[in-house]
Amino acid sequence: MNSLPITHDPLLLNPQRILLIKPSSMGDVIHALPVVAALHEAWPDAEIRWLIQPAWCDLVEGHPGMTQTISFPRESFRGLKGWLRSLLWARTLRSWRPDLAIDLQGLLRSALMAHCSGADKIVGLSNAREGASLFYSAVAKVNKKDHAVNQLLAILDVLGISRPQVPQFILPQGRLPAGFLISQPFVVLHPYARGSGKELTQEQVVAFAESLNNIPVVLVGKGKTMTGLPSNVLDWSQRTTLLELIAIFRQASFIVSSDSGPMHLAAALQPAKTLAIHRWSDPLRVGPWFEESWVWKHGMLKKRKELGEEDRAPGATPTLDEMKMIAEKVLQLY
Repeated sequence: MNSLPITHDPLLLNPQRILLIKPSSMGDVIHALPVVAALHEAWPDAEIRWLIQPAWCDLVEGHPGMTQTISFPRESFRGLKGWLRSLLWARTLRSWRPDLAIDLQGLLRSALMAHCSGADKIVGLSNAREGASLFYSAVAKVNKKDHAVNQLLAILDVLGISRPQVPQFILPQGRLPAGFLISQPFVVLHPYARGSGKELTQEQVVAFAESLNNIPVVLVGKGKTMTGLPSNVLDWSQRTTLLELIAIFRQASFIVSSDSGPMHLAAALQPAKTLAIHRWSDPLRVGPWFEESWVWKHGMLKKRKELGEEDRAPGATPTLDEMKMIAEKVLQLY
């Protein structure tokens, strides 16, 4: 679908109400933060509301570019009764009547949300699926090999806004959980992930922790509980809120994570102190955005800026010796 010349529409030169649709997931929400910052810089007087799942509201509430979040309670919309509830919920979107709706989710459901809002203009990305683009007034062309952050920033092209040279990931300060009393420098390890084969095993966690010379390793995230861990591992998994996780990441001396939403959170907060472990995923597309972040892939440790086309291909999970190698790199950078 060809883009329409909407950048010459007087309404879109100064929209007053902007609806941003990106309900999930954690990593995707973090990737969308630079879009909000750019919109706010271009149109500081505009009211921007973000349609988002309740689980991720803490990531964006309080953002200087945000006016309000609109909760999308997806779990309440399952089944026949849920479908009826979703229709009633969708009707509430129209009461605000945005000038502009930006669909960054790119699915039929999100495009329908934009349509139900009654927005005068709806813009989306060329990689949208399920016929979502049929509802768009204009489509921004996306290079599917680009990093996910750059793909989302492409939406600015059809709005007449220059892409930022350095995307801004503005996140809350967070708050440490009660009882988190570590006074010495520590390393954070996030071993969990939703994708098949992305999680680190207990054996990998043990090999990593034992190689850190008794430096405290704070285990975080949500997944299967691990037992019999080395004495330098402080297990805070299953125990932190999102804001507490942010505070722990901010205080950490270094962060190692599987390819996951928390990895993107860590990389946004501490780019040079984050190392992402990639097995089959493409780190050039879904790895850390900042060039100074570290990536493990194919048995090699590289800075993000050193990655090449050969690093896109699927690979194997780290061996126990490679987990020890990762720990040695952390000791150098710690």
